[in-house]
Amino acid sequence: MNLSDSRTIKADIDTVWSALLNADVLKECVPGCQEMIGSPEKGFEAVVVQKVGPVKATFKGQVELQDMDAPNSVKIVGAGKGGAAGFAKGGADVRLEADGDSTVLHYDVEAKVGGKLAQLGSRIIDGFAKKMADEFFTRFQNALEEPEEEEETDADEETAKKGWFKRLVS
Repeated sequence: MNLSDSRTIKADIDTVWSALLNADVLKECVPGCQEMIGSPEKGFEAVVVQKVGPVKATFKGQVELQDMDAPNSVKIVGAGKGGAAGFAKGGADVRLEADGDSTVLHYDVEAKVGGKLAQLGSRIIDGFAKKMADEFFTRFQNALEEPEEEEETDADEETAKKGWFKRLVS
């Protein structure tokens, strides 16, 4: 499965780059991520719980950042094993492009699965992989952007989460 897209993030390129290298940001952005530890230099170890069709599995795996060209591009490569459910591996080529006060994030994602997961069929797997990539980059964008000017309420948890990384580094 291959997927390419781009997003305009309302944050400068250095802030976006820092977020891409931050284990806490990655943990918050990866759907189902239970744990993310490590560093950009040595790689990250992750535990992710996901349900794909009828198969639910806990994946334990490694994520490496390769070909880093700060703050322009990085290749994110990961692989995880989900026991009897099988394995998943893939990567994303991420390019950043400054656009005034914003940053355009371009990504090309590739994913492969094996074991019971592969038996679900490519239509289910491709749909799931697209959903995961979209959700990751939506969460990533939300972590960096300031919340829209809206009426603030204590009950609006989504507004409280929006822009948390940018507020942290500002």
